[in-house]
Amino acid sequence: MRFVMSVLYFLVFFSYAAAYDPLDPNGNITIKWDIMSWTPDGYVAVVTMNNFQMYRHIMSPGWTLGWTWAKKEVIWSMVGAQTTEQGDCSKFKGNVPHCCKKNPTVVDLLPGVPYNQQFQNCCKGGVVSSWGQDPTSSVSSFQVSIGLAGTSNKTVKLPKNFTLLGPGPGYTCGPAKIVPPTNFLTPDRHGKTQALMTWNVTCTYSQFLARKHPSCCVSFSSFSNETFPPCPSCPCGCENKTKCTKSDSKLLSVVGVNTPRKDNTPLVQCTSHVPGSVHWHVKLNYKDYWRVKVAITNFNYRMNYTLWTLVAQHPNLNNVTQVFSFDYKPLVPYESINDTGMFYGMKFYNDLLMEAGPFGNVQSEVLMQKDQNTFTFKQGWAFPRKVYFNGDECMLPPPDTYPFLPNSAYQKIFGISTVIYSMLFLLIGLW
Repeated sequence: MRFVMSVLYFLVFFSYAAAYDPLDPNGNITIKWDIMSWTPDGYVAVVTMNNFQMYRHIMSPGWTLGWTWAKKEVIWSMVGAQTTEQGDCSKFKGNVPHCCKKNPTVVDLLPGVPYNQQFQNCCKGGVVSSWGQDPTSSVSSFQVSIGLAGTSNKTVKLPKNFTLLGPGPGYTCGPAKIVPPTNFLTPDRHGKTQALMTWNVTCTYSQFLARKHPSCCVSFSSFSNETFPPCPSCPCGCENKTKCTKSDSKLLSVVGVNTPRKDNTPLVQCTSHVPGSVHWHVKLNYKDYWRVKVAITNFNYRMNYTLWTLVAQHPNLNNVTQVFSFDYKPLVPYESINDTGMFYGMKFYNDLLMEAGPFGNVQSEVLMQKDQNTFTFKQGWAFPRKVYFNGDECMLPPPDTYPFLPNSAYQKIFGISTVIYSMLFLLIGLW
């Protein structure tokens, strides 16, 4: 008995730890189900998906939401979304439901659908921004009319076994829980109305469940040592069924080769990197400031990263002076520590990281002010402690391979500059 209890405790603890993100401890996706009106055999509800994760978003091809009905419910109609299958509706004559499956699967509509099929915060192809990146775009919703469901709070049964894919695995959803009814503004926005019944479902993300191997890695270099160790992983992010492709391969000219596969199998450029690579280069060292160049490269020919995010943890991110071609937002997981920041692409400029090739790269520079009491180049201090790309933690190189950085580098740079300027003045004088 004691052994069984120990095993259960371990499983519960492990599953919780796998989903816990220390840089975003309160991050989750909350699905809210609001019953707005009763119908002769059921109800009309608004289903809203709120992404409260600071830097993890749902990119193309978008979210997929599923559940299991508690009774024999059917979906009469939907606005702003659709099910992937109708199921067996043969027992219905005349007015046929939109979906009769016991476990329906729902997807968002694409942009540009007719106006009468649209609903607020819908029709974005399932793409949902992270809360930290753009709160106004971190919501997705649709309206659904349910039949054979009961017509009161006492006869309606909550759906079970909610699942969320976005666009791959990784999310685990808890049971639906009845919560206080949601308040809404009236159409004229001068009054309030209330849902007849509301329940919530909370879904959390686990990188362990999402994939067996890291999807990105980090490499380091510096102005004093341009060479850097390769990403600490097998070539091409290789797995048992994955093969890498040379950049001049004839395969890349085949029509449809860039189309994502249902099993998310990557087509990766042959390098020492996994599908995504982040490079942190200590570029310049001034007396009171220092500059870092950050580059992100996509080596997957089948993946475009929409609304990408890059999170770094470094003690000097509390003194960021300027970020040149990325947007930047500090993240404060703990009130007393401000060492984590999120970089992301500027809208309509570089927020789409294209597939491998000439456009599969985005980069920026970061200028940080030194705190003379803590700043040092010794023992790898200039390199980040953790790096996340698109919400997944990247592999860092082993500490013993970090590039060497002289602690008095700015003095050397100043000396070289002085010599160069002296020679220029001398040449001008001779001329």
